[in-house]
Amino acid sequence: MLDLTYEAPQPKTIAGATGDWELVIGLEVHAQVATKAKLFSGASTQFGAEPNSNVAFVDAGMPGMLPVINEGCVAQAVRTGLGLKAEINLWSAFDRKNYFYPDLPQGYQISQLYHPIVGEGEVLVDMAPGIARRVRIERIHLEQDAGKSIHDMDPHMSFVDLNRTGVALMEIVSRPDIRGPEEAAAYVGKLRQIMRYLGTCDGNMQNGNLRADVNVSVCRPGDYERYQETQDFSHLGTRCEIKNMNSMRFIQMAIDYEARRQIALLEDGKEVVQETRLYDPDKNETRSMRSKEEAHDYRYFPDPDLLPLEIEQAWVDDIAASLPELPDEKKARFVTEFGLSEYDAGVLTAEVANAAYFEKVAEGRDGKLAANWVINELFGRLKKEDHSIEDSPVSPEQLGKIVGLITKGDISGKIAKDLFEIIYTEGGDPEAIVEERGMKQVTDTGAIEAAVDEVIAANPAQVEKAQQNPKLAGWFVGQVMKATGGKANPAAVNKLVQEKLGL
Repeated sequence: MLDLTYEAPQPKTIAGATGDWELVIGLEVHAQVATKAKLFSGASTQFGAEPNSNVAFVDAGMPGMLPVINEGCVAQAVRTGLGLKAEINLWSAFDRKNYFYPDLPQGYQISQLYHPIVGEGEVLVDMAPGIARRVRIERIHLEQDAGKSIHDMDPHMSFVDLNRTGVALMEIVSRPDIRGPEEAAAYVGKLRQIMRYLGTCDGNMQNGNLRADVNVSVCRPGDYERYQETQDFSHLGTRCEIKNMNSMRFIQMAIDYEARRQIALLEDGKEVVQETRLYDPDKNETRSMRSKEEAHDYRYFPDPDLLPLEIEQAWVDDIAASLPELPDEKKARFVTEFGLSEYDAGVLTAEVANAAYFEKVAEGRDGKLAANWVINELFGRLKKEDHSIEDSPVSPEQLGKIVGLITKGDISGKIAKDLFEIIYTEGGDPEAIVEERGMKQVTDTGAIEAAVDEVIAANPAQVEKAQQNPKLAGWFVGQVMKATGGKANPAAVNKLVQEKLGL
């Protein structure tokens, strides 16, 4: 494992007219479970299908239709819990959360209030190289998603698309351990990364597959410590919940605005009302959506159509045995196995596909050199052209061969960049291209020495200057490289220039 320092949360402090205030943040992250069928029906979860085409009778709330649990959704929730080092509850149960909304045909949502499938876990949030903060997970429960109301297709009517109704969600509830906007975004990013590694959620925030409800409150310095000692939430101030955040940047902006709004109210002698709010990114403000209902307002009760969910420890153990190498472990391995810096290892393990690409490039080769080419040349070019690693015109096998040619001394760094450009735009086998186009580096010391002698003989004035100021020897190296078309081995050129000039 990496040698990490676990840092206590550093609260963001906002100066008010009456003194300093600190932020306290907890998140409820709704992650769409990566399965082909919904939680209680066999309807497809395909995104982008024709409206109301992926709807089973039970999703539509038709009378007499009974839910049947999807084992794949349960397995994915267990897998996520294991990935977050959480307790897996072998006995859990489903409840009905009763409320009316046009895109909730049943008139209730099937969820897990009292007995969730996953208990307490943790997420290590990277804040800086070697520095991580621990955010506690309170629970993960399974529940149905609602449909989608559409208000912009007609000036007089709203439409409802039930394709998303009944899709399985994992609600991941954190403790109020997060103390600033940047840390909140980093926490969501780390959750997303872990679930993408696990294959339990694709984390596509643009499609709504990962959404966060952000709970924000403010308190005076010292109050958070008192809460930790007493577990009395009254020390943390009244919280407001900002619903359905699907952008890391907007999460940060919404938290900052909401905190300042609450501080202004409190310093004006007013109270913060516990409520649900929405964030408007165009106006950069939150606005009231509804007063915050307490749990009893939803009239929760055990779902009469579903038996308690009982799973066996052996089944959980089988899932645990199939877990992939997770990002923290992979990052630590890249540091030790390839000698990478923690920063470079973090860049390469940020996405599963990036890490897999790098490992193919580095297989049997210089890991540091491979990392340099993947991060600086390939990632830089892909970002410039707004491409993902999956769209890369250079395969890991091709880039690996370029790295291999550099290591063997067949090509110089400059030639390698020219070769990379050819492969990126034209494709082909790097080794064959080097041979066919005469790009091989000149390593024959006799040929290099002749070029050095020629340049020195043609520039006696520069020789005299270089002998007085050895830093000017680099000019001769450049001239020799130019004379050899950049094919001469730079190290050999530099050594011979130094010798010939008597430096």
